[in-house]
Amino acid sequence: MEIPYTVKPRPDTGLYNAKVGIWLFLASEVMLFGALFSAYILLRVGAAAGTWPHGLLNVPLGTINTLVLITSSITVVMAWVSLKLNQFGRFKVYQGVTLLCALGFLGIKSFEYKDKFSHYEIVRTDGKIVDGHLVEKTKDHVILSGHVIDPSEKVEHGSHTPEHTEITVPTAEIKKMENYGPWHSTYLAIYFTLTGLHALHVIGGAVVIGFLWGPGSKMWKTDPERFTNRIEVSGLFWHFVDLVWIFLFPVLYLL
Repeated sequence: MEIPYTVKPRPDTGLYNAKVGIWLFLASEVMLFGALFSAYILLRVGAAAGTWPHGLLNVPLGTINTLVLITSSITVVMAWVSLKLNQFGRFKVYQGVTLLCALGFLGIKSFEYKDKFSHYEIVRTDGKIVDGHLVEKTKDHVILSGHVIDPSEKVEHGSHTPEHTEITVPTAEIKKMENYGPWHSTYLAIYFTLTGLHALHVIGGAVVIGFLWGPGSKMWKTDPERFTNRIEVSGLFWHFVDLVWIFLFPVLYLL
């Protein structure tokens, strides 16, 4: 039994079935991320003045990841255009670059995550806070590469950059010790939720694109037009993933 409208457009929508399906799916994705962005806005607006953290994320790495995804948006379009021009070899090259960009994005994001999980805040028994990256941890002491914050001293944000030195904190003086995971603050909770969900979409898109680039590309020999449509549909999803990051980057990294 042949499935209708896999190549020819439907008379009621003017689109083939897969394209109708992906637009409906993307509409649900807009609602999902829209709800999360709304939650972020409400949490930030509701936070007390001066309590919302700034400068916790690596802006240069975020910028590089933005450029990586923008590049992948270009190559995924060029891959589809190559098929429309009957240039299968160029399709393989462009889509291969798209996959490399996806892996590069995930690699940079995993580095950022690792940095957060190795970044600790120690509240000492005297009330002072030691903030920095973990160097060594034993049953007797913890060594951080960072700086000491005295909550009693009011320092204007951005007035100076504290020097990072290795600070040893005896275990007996530790009142609380916590890394910068999603449990550390409301900001980091929404950061990990939004970027983690986005990363899952990058992985899912990369798996589909990788399959169509590899074993799935055999369809080009048997049904090239349908295969071209599949590349277009996967590209639409990839554009959505890129667009979400275009919103995530300024909201989380710059504002």
